[in-house]
This record gives sequence, structure tokens and C-alpha cells, in this order.
Amino acid sequence: MIVDTKKILTDAQRNQYAVAAFNVYSLETVQAAIKVAEQENQPVIIALGERYFPTVDVEGFAAMVKAMAEKATVPVALHLDHAYEKESIIRAIRCGFTSVMFDGSAHPFEENVRLTKEIVEIAHMAGVSVEAEIGSLAKGEFSDEEEGTGTLTDPKAAKAFVEATGVDFLAAAIGTVHGMYKGEPKIDLPLLKRIQQAVDLPLVLHGGSGTPEAVVKEAVQLGICKVNVNTEVSMAAVSFMQDYLAPKNMVHLSTVMSEMQQAMEPVMTKFVRLFANK
Repeated sequence: MIVDTKKILTDAQRNQYAVAAFNVYSLETVQAAIKVAEQENQPVIIALGERYFPTVDVEGFAAMVKAMAEKATVPVALHLDHAYEKESIIRAIRCGFTSVMFDGSAHPFEENVRLTKEIVEIAHMAGVSVEAEIGSLAKGEFSDEEEGTGTLTDPKAAKAFVEATGVDFLAAAIGTVHGMYKGEPKIDLPLLKRIQQAVDLPLVLHGGSGTPEAVVKEAVQLGICKVNVNTEVSMAAVSFMQDYLAPKNMVHLSTVMSEMQQAMEPVMTKFVRLFANK
């Protein structure tokens, strides 16, 4: 069933678990995410980044995900990840996304507030929930995200931002990175605790790939309700294709895609089980 992302995350916050938000870019990644969620009996968030708009037909993609979600035995949300343009957000809302993320983190605080508030007003009129970000993630290895500053979230600024904008959930920058870590991860969990105390909203952790499992478990205890995962799933798919195709002269694409999906599923299963906090 297709559901409002806010409903999923409110339940996660109440029951102290987190939901996987898998970045997807193909039929196989969507099928893998929903299949794993059903097997684990956990909700799942299908996330499409604005950066994939040039290669993914957004309206067609949304129709496909909604059709698959209606057949699913678990709640499925459709989320627009890291959008910087109002036009992209309106486009996503019109074709049925259940939440959108406006990333104004590169702007000065006051401008971020102004722009985010405008997006919140537009989205809420359509019954769509909004994620925003204070602070910025640095870019690690094997990521296709834009380079970030690595600026950590200030709890006082987060509180003021939430009160001024009316966002529904907040991405907290606590030292994770987009992609894989280049060195030892330095995750500031005491900072996360202070953010949780300042902001009574479901919190989002970007950069699930490569983050130590013990850190993730503690972060969930400290209010993280949504964890974005992209790079580890991508690496599993690409590694499979490299190993599979290297010794072969020619295989059919349908076989490659089917087996690539199977290669992604164990990685997704690992994350879903970790976030479920059981």
C-alpha cells in the first residue's frame, strides 16, 4: 500500500525504530527494495533523487512505484530526495510522491528558512510531508552526490529552523558522509542526543552506507527514524556485473538484470533488519 511518509516515520518515532529509505534508479532497485521489505515485514521508503531526473522519467517512475506499492503487503512511501529546485518538488507532488526533501543547506540560515517555509506551504496544501536539512554532509568515496561542507547541525539552529518552517522531519548532520568513509568514521552521537532534545520531530540520517552497525543502533535509540541508503546497494550491483560479465562473451540483458537484483537484496536485507531495532 502507498502511504504518507510522515505516517510511517511517526510510527517509527513512537516505537523507536528506523525505516530504510533506499535510493533507487531502475525497476530492479525498486523491486529489490519492496521484496526485501515484504520478506522482513517492515515499511520501506522508495527515494528518487532530483539528480536522477535527467535519466528517469519522473511521472512514469511514480506510476510504476505506486502500482507496485498497491500490491505490496507492507507500507511503501515514495520520497523525493535532495531536491534544490521548486519546480522539481512541484513536479514530484503532482505525480504522487508522498514526501519531498528540499535541501537548502547550502544557503545562509535565513534564506534556508525562507525557501523551506515556501516549500512546506506548497507541499502541505497537497497533503505531502517535507524533509529539510540543517548542516551538510561531506562527500565520501563512490558517491554521486554533490560535495558538501561537512558542517554539523547546531541544535539551537535546528530548533529555530523547525519552529520557523513547520517541516515534518529533519536531516541531522552528525558526521556521516554521502558514500563510503575515506577514513575512520567520526560520528557525534552526543550531538545527536542534543538535537533530539531540541527538536521533537522524526530525525533522518543521511549516509547509511559504511556507518558502523553499533553507531546506527545507538542513533536509532537517539531519535533517528529514517536512514538513507544508496552507495552500498550501488556497489553490490556494480561489483556483481563486473564479476559476472568479465569471463563471458555475451549474455542476455534480462538475465543480467534479474541476477543483479538478487545481488542487491542481501545488502538491503542487512539494512532493514538493522534499522528495525529488534
